Amino acid sequence: MLNKISMIERPFWIQHIRQAWEKRPIVWLSGVRRAGKTTLAQMFSKAIYQNCDLPSVVRQLTDPESFYDRIDKGAIVIFDEIHRLEDPSRLLKIAADAYPHLKVLATGSSTLAATKKFRDSLTGRKEMIYLPPVLWSECIDKFNIKELDRRLLHGGLPEPLLSETKNTAFFSEWMDSFYARDIQELFGIRNRTGFIKLLHLMLRQSGVLIDYTHLARLSDLSRQTVKAHVEAMSVAHAVFLLPPFHGGGRREITQRPKCYSFDTGFVTFVKGWDSIREEDRGLLWEHLVLDALRTIVNDHHLFYWRDKSGREVDFVIKGGRQQSDAIECKINPDHFDPAHLAIFRSLYPGGKNYVLSPNIKSSYERRYGKLKVDFISIRQIYDLKRK
Repeated sequence: MLNKISMIERPFWIQHIRQAWEKRPIVWLSGVRRAGKTTLAQMFSKAIYQNCDLPSVVRQLTDPESFYDRIDKGAIVIFDEIHRLEDPSRLLKIAADAYPHLKVLATGSSTLAATKKFRDSLTGRKEMIYLPPVLWSECIDKFNIKELDRRLLHGGLPEPLLSETKNTAFFSEWMDSFYARDIQELFGIRNRTGFIKLLHLMLRQSGVLIDYTHLARLSDLSRQTVKAHVEAMSVAHAVFLLPPFHGGGRREITQRPKCYSFDTGFVTFVKGWDSIREEDRGLLWEHLVLDALRTIVNDHHLFYWRDKSGREVDFVIKGGRQQSDAIECKINPDHFDPAHLAIFRSLYPGGKNYVLSPNIKSSYERRYGKLKVDFISIRQIYDLKRK
């Protein structure tokens, strides 16, 4: 299985990383464990690869100048699992300041903010890239996965995605490892039972507005502890908190974020699903669209919109000059109802409107009165970055 995974090319991410190097000498590649960071890093031919889990590598990197002096100009240096080092930010800062001719790729399971070992945020020296589970466009183009239900059920971590049947043991073992190696080590959270119970609740309620008080009651944790645990999950990429877009209406939701699981496979796992029903696809499809959006839009520019009457727009991309693009997710584009989008546009008239569906091959446009809506496929979402 691992050999099969390593043979699959991922040109989208290779190009993404190379473009980041054009801006900064250091690229921080983060994502949950088993997402494919190591395999992706090893796709850079002739790169100097350092596995920071190995004691021999740790010893070698205690003298950064001696290490860097032996490397040719223009070389690619990869520090895999760099947070295992005692002072990783010092190693990266020296590379950026004294050896800017090098291209450095550092990987980790979480953001730089996850560990106190990073005493320097490396401001102005790094580009940050989040590696999500395998994108739906990659499934079609590179992983030879054509069935949407398989991607939704198995999730996008390469190993379960390529498995012919869903192995529930993989998901249980992943959660144990996530707690032990990410949460416990980085955040010092000792209540394993309470944390895992809360994580299950978050995954089960993926795609809905978060209610800390309700979660506290269900998990037998204090509200303050729930908020701290959810923050840890967010920093470690297990969940993504999508904030509400607001400012133009008195009845808008203004504070409660939506919580999305990092992967549909874990949603179906905690729900005990062994198949995808028709009514399940819409919410799970939102997860795949969100993954794609996060590859082209800064997280700080992504929102959802909802008012207190329950009218909602799935995703809003906030732009400049009061321009905000609205994105609706539909399995069947013929079922799209523009009513909620029209309410949103009455408050925020500037911006484009999109419907994203897995069942669209060629884009087209429809008008609903004064409302113009573009219907596009998941592949065409990447064109939005250039518009």
